[in-house]
Amino acid sequence: MLDLKNIEKYKENNRIEAKKATGGLPKSIWETYSAFANTLGGVILLGVEEYADKSLHPVDLPDPEWILSDFWDIINDPRKVSSNILSENDVRIHDADGKRIIVISVPRADRCDKPVFIDGDPLTGSYRRNGEGDYKCSRDEVHAMLRDAARVTQDMKILENRDASVFDLNTLSRYRDRLRSVCPDDELCILDDESLLLSVGAMAKGKDGKLHPTAAGLLMFGRLHHILREYPYFSLDYREEIPDPNGRILSGSGDWSGNVFDFFCRVYDRIADDVHIPFNVSRSGDTPVQSAIREALLNCIINADYYSRKGLVITKKPDSITFSNPGGFRIDLDSAKLGGVSDPRNAGLIRIFSFAGIGRRMGSGFAGILSVWDKNGLAAPVIREEFGPERITLSLSVIPDNHCADTCDKQKEAIIEYLTDNISASPALIARLLGVKLSAARSIISQLEIDGFIVAGDDGCYSLKA
Repeated sequence: MLDLKNIEKYKENNRIEAKKATGGLPKSIWETYSAFANTLGGVILLGVEEYADKSLHPVDLPDPEWILSDFWDIINDPRKVSSNILSENDVRIHDADGKRIIVISVPRADRCDKPVFIDGDPLTGSYRRNGEGDYKCSRDEVHAMLRDAARVTQDMKILENRDASVFDLNTLSRYRDRLRSVCPDDELCILDDESLLLSVGAMAKGKDGKLHPTAAGLLMFGRLHHILREYPYFSLDYREEIPDPNGRILSGSGDWSGNVFDFFCRVYDRIADDVHIPFNVSRSGDTPVQSAIREALLNCIINADYYSRKGLVITKKPDSITFSNPGGFRIDLDSAKLGGVSDPRNAGLIRIFSFAGIGRRMGSGFAGILSVWDKNGLAAPVIREEFGPERITLSLSVIPDNHCADTCDKQKEAIIEYLTDNISASPALIARLLGVKLSAARSIISQLEIDGFIVAGDDGCYSLKA
């Protein structure tokens, strides 16, 4: 919640918008409402103007009750606004320095409500927010939100214009080998190819009564040229910068199938190799850190939007591993940190992986990874969401954090205390404040960001989360 008694300390950013509104409800409010709902949420302040130095100041609305009445009439009109995601508690008249203003807290919309658009057309009336204000979504962004709004995940689609010829039989053979290794007595091991594909959800009956590949089956076992016909931007890319920068696995290289299952298997055995294992743990099997790294790999694969541009990229460096996939969050980050809530983008892929024992005995997504990193003294994972197009990036440090818990807590408190008295601070300023190296400061900043205490601005500085 904003400190309205000290409103001049705030500036407009990707989550705060101020509008003077002394002449009534501004028409531009609906673009901002759409933008906040389709991005990270935010606060709209009516009766607040921005001075030349970018500071915010209340102006005292002459009739806020009348403005609120107008606001509720319009937001509940589907011809103007596609969806009202606000409750009465989200819209209030407040006192700011003795002046009455309206505070509208717009939450991030649920994926089923996106895109939140105006004027009856999602393609022309959907907006998002960046550091420069509200911008109109591209067709690709709108279509991505529409895909995510569907009840059935996109990879469950039956591709009725294709048949079993899309599958790479060598990949399917390797999948069988995996089945036999984890479930040797399972009846799946003795099924013929068509029956196996049907049983795991890689094929399904279409409207014509015949079997056709599902999108999940095509991604998992398909030959690359068939995958590209359905997913023109499909790309899987694993890059190693340790010890040899030539270490790379690329779906379009032509020397392997290029599909999701073979990519997972090729990367799986390499991604945690040579990772520093804290506390001299035995390497006879997967350590918790190695398991968490491989879970991050699986999460990256099953949560990717393969229709979107730029593809999936995983980079291994001497001190970190970064997982980056197209597609935004389908649940809010706070829920992801707590665990227990799951809304995968590709449920069909999860099903096929799980039959082969992949993912069934892993932790609980991002929450599980956070727990492992904390227990093993590693710098906090950093997760970032981008828009235009949507993309999620998870960075895992594999270098132990040498700061003890008490010192780290005191450093966090020092940062919060400084940001309470100051609008924002750069990582370099925070490093000087704490008397530590910039890399150490960034680790502490990342933990505060993950814990929801601070938020990054578009200028690279940090402020307390509203």
